[in-house]
Amino acid sequence: MSAKPKLYYFAGRGKMESIRWLLAAAGVEFEEEFLETRDQYEKLLQGGSLLFQQVPMVEMDGMRMVQTRAILSYIAAKYNLYGKDLKERALIDMYVGGTDDLMGFILMFPFLSAEDKEKQRAIIVQKATSRYFPVYEKVLKDHGQDFLVGNNFSWADVHLLEAILMVEEKKSDVLSGFPQLQAFKARISSIPTIKKFLEPGSQRKPVPDDKYVETVRRVLQMYYDVKAN
Repeated sequence: MSAKPKLYYFAGRGKMESIRWLLAAAGVEFEEEFLETRDQYEKLLQGGSLLFQQVPMVEMDGMRMVQTRAILSYIAAKYNLYGKDLKERALIDMYVGGTDDLMGFILMFPFLSAEDKEKQRAIIVQKATSRYFPVYEKVLKDHGQDFLVGNNFSWADVHLLEAILMVEEKKSDVLSGFPQLQAFKARISSIPTIKKFLEPGSQRKPVPDDKYVETVRRVLQMYYDVKAN
């Protein structure tokens, strides 16, 4: 296996993007193999690399890891982005879980019809501004610290910034009523490893386009229509 982590996924965001974000935040270089054909996917299946017959899959430290949350937890723990004790880890897990819920409304957005996209856009903004962002706004205001947990940079901060930027792609002024999150966004974006990942030419993937959707459908043999939440 490669000395660098190797990521197996499509040339797009999907569930792998948070893994890219966390590795980049930790300053870890990684390689990628993009799935473009059904044959590539079948080869991974037949070789036993995909434990539950799905990607993302990451080769790292002699392991072939699947299940996005397990991969992210491992990376966070390995690179000291998972708090200093069990209580901090529990907080990080709660905040990451909430952010995951918000991201879930966005994940399938590219696969919707044009009509359903408009409906889903409104749902995403409504959920972000009424359920999720107020939580993080209050946390930051109440403890007055730079980061969400223990005043140390953690997985929770990385995940929240990723989610904020995703929602801003749906509504650019979505943070207008959240001054703490505006400051948080600026602060976390200026961390050197994050700043590098946000620059053009990094391994951060762009907003999913029709080519990405077509590739995913072809490789995974998705022949059904996705419906809005």
